[in-house]
Amino acid sequence: MTKFAIAIALISTFVLSGCNTVKGVGQDVQRAGGALERAADK
Repeated sequence: MTKFAIAIALISTFVLSGCNTVKGVGQDVQRAGGALERAADK
C-alpha cells in the first residue's frame, strides 16, 4: 500500500467511528429529553 492509501484508510476509520459516537450521544440526549418530558407530565 502506498502512504496515500494508508492515510485514506485511517481517515475513513476515524470518520466512521466518529459517526457512531455522535449517534450514541444523540440517542442519550433523546432518552434524557424523554425522561424530562415524563417528569414534567407528572
